[in-house]
Amino acid sequence: MEGGREREQLPQLLALKVMRLTKPTLMPYQPVVCESRDLCGDVFLKMNSNDLAKPRNLDYFPLGDMLTLPQNFGNIFLGETFSSYISVHNDSSQTCREIVLKADLQTSSQRLALSSINSQPIQELLSNHSIDDVIHHEVKELGTHILVCAVSYTTNSGERMQFRKFFKFQVLKPLDVKTKFYNAEHYFSDDVYLEAQIQNITPGPIYMEQVSLDPSPQYTSKQLNSMEGDGEDQVFGKPNYLNAMDTRQYLYCLTPNSELYGENKVLKGVTNIGKLDIVWKTNMGEKGRLQTSQLQRVAPGYGDIRLTVESVPDTVSLETTFNLTCRITNCCERTMDLTLVLQNLPGIGLMWCGISGKQLGKLPQNESMDIPLTLLAITPGLQTLSGLRLTDNFLKRTYEHDDITQVLVLDGDIH
Repeated sequence: MEGGREREQLPQLLALKVMRLTKPTLMPYQPVVCESRDLCGDVFLKMNSNDLAKPRNLDYFPLGDMLTLPQNFGNIFLGETFSSYISVHNDSSQTCREIVLKADLQTSSQRLALSSINSQPIQELLSNHSIDDVIHHEVKELGTHILVCAVSYTTNSGERMQFRKFFKFQVLKPLDVKTKFYNAEHYFSDDVYLEAQIQNITPGPIYMEQVSLDPSPQYTSKQLNSMEGDGEDQVFGKPNYLNAMDTRQYLYCLTPNSELYGENKVLKGVTNIGKLDIVWKTNMGEKGRLQTSQLQRVAPGYGDIRLTVESVPDTVSLETTFNLTCRITNCCERTMDLTLVLQNLPGIGLMWCGISGKQLGKLPQNESMDIPLTLLAITPGLQTLSGLRLTDNFLKRTYEHDDITQVLVLDGDIH
């Protein structure tokens, strides 16, 4: 750790040592290879066989069987658990009394007490003895952190002594999370699809143990990242590792809560979607966890009237009629008096059948109405349904709806 500066200049009887607790890593093995017929071939072969890092029965594997302790403080990433060993040792020949050890973590926004030792003073510390403490803290903020260790004690002469040491370290960002929202516009559906792009920006690979969406009360969610939807057989394959700087996309489908949706009919404004909960492990098993803030989505604007398709066949036979049901929803802040107009546009392979200019009556605010319609297929191929017009008789305003849906028209009977 950086720091370790004592503010008091008086000689101290006690010494404070702080060491970060991290898991060891596998010792890297980098053999030097050459052709066996080269003059230096035997020299390199002997040097490689005598290398302590050489794994057994694996001549060229880059990792050995031995573990090595970290030589520096290393990196601390957001969501990981910071662990540290603190030792107060009596370097003097006399006994110290009423020893108090405090460890606080100072961030840009708060100061946290981390000491696990009882807050009551330790009555005495004999010569060449020590007080040990291990602290743990789940890091939840980015930026500069300062570990402040304070020691106070009483000497044999009754003098009260104290000193502090400061250890500074940086907390880095482990993952880059980006989100995108897609609105489902087919049929009568207000489903929202959430794509979460997660990039590993740590220097090594991580094991993605869990990426889940905790939806807000307005929605229910379903993950779409497994073959059967049960989360067991991930589409990413096994093992579920994400290498450094790699990005992976996770997909979720959110459906509005039927009870809340039933009251409002139309989702408007900014709504909370939920939070992403991400759990990972490093290659040595150290665990990290991140939870995003509330993801927010702006509901799409539908204007005064929203038209959706409630039911329609996927395929129809040429020169036959078929039925579909459209649902119109009043999205404005007033009651509307509607008239339905059907227009057979040129070049369209579907023709409206029925009465155009039909009075639909009054539709109150946020209410819906289903309209049964009939069409005739006159051209084979994938045809687009267009030409539906709704006129508000109060304001004499006409709303045009084209490209409503598509139907495949087959030249022959459908079996």
